[in-house]
Amino acid sequence: MAINLQKGQRISLEKSNGSKLQNICVGINWGAIVKKGLFGLGSSKVAVDLDASCAVYNENKQLIEVVYFGNLGSKDGAVKHSGDDRTGDTGGDDGLDNEVITLDFSRLTPNASYVAFVLNSFQGQDFATIPFASIRIYEGTPKRVNEVFATYDIANGAGFAGHVSMVLGVFYKKNGEWKFNAIGEPTKDRKLEQTVQTVTQNYL
Repeated sequence: MAINLQKGQRISLEKSNGSKLQNICVGINWGAIVKKGLFGLGSSKVAVDLDASCAVYNENKQLIEVVYFGNLGSKDGAVKHSGDDRTGDTGGDDGLDNEVITLDFSRLTPNASYVAFVLNSFQGQDFATIPFASIRIYEGTPKRVNEVFATYDIANGAGFAGHVSMVLGVFYKKNGEWKFNAIGEPTKDRKLEQTVQTVTQNYL
C-alpha cells in the first residue's frame, strides 16, 4: 500500500516485505492544459513543460551536483534523468510518468548525504492550472513499476496555487541509512537555480 505523503512527514525506505529500497524512481506525471474557445465553443491544448530535477549534497550541505534536463546523469552514475518532456499528456492521463529520475543509493558517491528533488514549471505556468500533476516514488525502472512506495498529489494541493516551483522532499542519510523527508513546499522561485539555492538555505 502506497503512503500518501503529507507535508513534513519522514519515512524510512522500507518495502512491504521489510527489506530496504536501493533503487528508487521519482516519476512526475501531468497533462497539457485544455483551453476553451470563445463563448465555450471548442477547445485547444496548451503544452506544459514541467521539469523534475535532483540536487546532491555532502554532509556539510555543500552542493555536489545537479541532475536536470541539461545534465541527464550524475558523474557517479547513481542518478539518471529520463529526459525533458515539454508538452505533458495531450490525450488525457495515460497513467505513465512524463519524466522519471532514477536513484541507485548503492552507487552514490560516499560523501553524498542529501539528495533533494524539486519541480519547476519552465514556462511559468501556475501549478493550479496543470491537470493531474502528481509525483510518485517507486521501486522499478522508468518502464516498469514493481511497487509504488509513496505518492504526492500536486494538482489537488491548494497550497500550490499561484506557484511555479516546489521542493518535493529530501532523501537524507542518518546513521548510515537513507530516509526521506516529505517537504512538499511551494517556493517563490522562478528558475531551477533559485530553487536549488532555496533548498540549500532552508531544507537540509
